[in-house]
Amino acid sequence: MWQRLKGVKLPKRAVWFCSIEPFIRTAHYFRTNPMDLRKFLPLMAFALLATMATPSLLQAQLTQVETAEQLQLNTITTAVPFLMIAPDSRSGALGDAGVALSPDGAAMAWNPARMAFTDQTFEAHLGYAPWLRQLVDDMSLAYLSGTRKLNKRQAVGMALRYFSLGNITFTDVNGTAIRDFSPNEFSFDFGFSQKFGDNFSGGFTARYIHSNLTGGTNILGADSRPGRSVAVDVGVFHSNDRVKFGDRDGRMNWGVCISNVGAKMSYTETAERDFIPTNLKSGVAATVFLDDYNNLTFTLDANKLLVPTAPAYGEGADDDLIVSGFDPNVGVASGILQSFYDAPGIVERQGDGSYLVQPGSVFREEMREVNLGGGIEYDYNGVFAVRGGYFYEHFTKGNRQFITLGAGIKYTVLDIDLSYLIATTQQNPLANTLRFSLRLAFDDVVGGSNDDPSNF
Repeated sequence: MWQRLKGVKLPKRAVWFCSIEPFIRTAHYFRTNPMDLRKFLPLMAFALLATMATPSLLQAQLTQVETAEQLQLNTITTAVPFLMIAPDSRSGALGDAGVALSPDGAAMAWNPARMAFTDQTFEAHLGYAPWLRQLVDDMSLAYLSGTRKLNKRQAVGMALRYFSLGNITFTDVNGTAIRDFSPNEFSFDFGFSQKFGDNFSGGFTARYIHSNLTGGTNILGADSRPGRSVAVDVGVFHSNDRVKFGDRDGRMNWGVCISNVGAKMSYTETAERDFIPTNLKSGVAATVFLDDYNNLTFTLDANKLLVPTAPAYGEGADDDLIVSGFDPNVGVASGILQSFYDAPGIVERQGDGSYLVQPGSVFREEMREVNLGGGIEYDYNGVFAVRGGYFYEHFTKGNRQFITLGAGIKYTVLDIDLSYLIATTQQNPLANTLRFSLRLAFDDVVGGSNDDPSNF
């Protein structure tokens, strides 16, 4: 996207923002079966530790050819990547996992189907996150949402997500300042969720997206404009609170959501249109009730962007020839399907001018487009929580790898949550990211029951 604004020289923050925010997502199912607690807890702990060890393991498995190609990254980029930033501190402290967590005020941001399982008549959520503070001091994301339970089986929600890129000075190709501008992007959402039985729900979100990155700055004789699009999320959610882990009660959730399915976006009349970050995410969350006051929740999400991967092009006179992969200039539906098999792999040019794709490299690259996030949450009686997690993305696909920590406390009707990001890679601009969230559960004020919204 930024690369196409060739008439305007953008500062480093814009380049960093587009290069580290591909936000790749994929699908992962988990079957709900009772199991012995002594086996379950070590299993989940091992899964999280394995996720944290994945970077070292994958690095050790690189072939010699791949080692030589490490700098030839193939990160997937889209327009409006701010839609993929975790807007709440709870999920932000759990390795950016949230598609299968128990419902809260930010449920619609992860999976609209979760809203139908809320036990509050009405709740509001406000989240704020300073962004890329290792690079700049004036970028931030704000998220405001509200959920209203209509009856025992239905809920609706609305949300506003606003992203500010701070102040940017635009210059021409000679470095002469053109103007100062404060780029910004926002989305407005409306969601609905419906229970189909006691354990299963579905939901959707309709979304309007507005992205004003240039403020109408003239680019190579063409006037730029804000990018606009509409999109939908569709999700399902299953919750079983009759699970037994040995002699302890528990709850098992799983969820799947495909988000940001919508029209491409353009910032000028002449530029090619960019995909928005259509994303497939699925996950599992298992809660063990240790006693009447203490419980542990283990969650794991897998994610994949449903956006075409850039192909491998030839060299020299063949620089416009696709030698591996597929043409990314396709429609939205074709791009979603193509994203599952279009990785180009590692291509070598032979002495006779032909090109050879390394065996197995296509499949490996497809698998690297899957990123993982998960964590553990300890909760005491719903009034205090401590969380930790990890997020992993392969270095050729963005290299976002970090540990997350967080805590939450509830005082009467107000929940306050904080999360903190610790980068595990050098010179990571996401390092030391803080998120703040406030949640108001108005049911607690008026004494409404879980099933009777008329009490609100």
